[in-house]
Amino acid sequence: MPDIDATFNALSDKTRRAILERLMQGDAKLSEVAEPFDMSQTAVSKHVRILSDAGLLKVEKRGRTRYCSLNATPLREANEWIGNYQKFWLQQFDNLAAFLIEEEKDK
Repeated sequence: MPDIDATFNALSDKTRRAILERLMQGDAKLSEVAEPFDMSQTAVSKHVRILSDAGLLKVEKRGRTRYCSLNATPLREANEWIGNYQKFWLQQFDNLAAFLIEEEKDK
């Protein structure tokens, strides 16, 4: 499994999550990615670098312009990891339901 810690670290910041949400709509120029944020282009570039280092987006230079695109593979892998805990909790709820049914029968 790729570095899931890097994925969760990248996702821990709301600006980076917003950047990923924007890229779900399609590739965008770095300037377009930076547009909605009240921060410098340099600050946005740092967020983009963290996302890129985590493998969550790719940056491609076309001429003088840098384009960003989403790479959702690490998100899928993080979702699968979280899914294991979902199975655990579903089993816990099933166990609780079975216990409560038995308790009701004993009354």
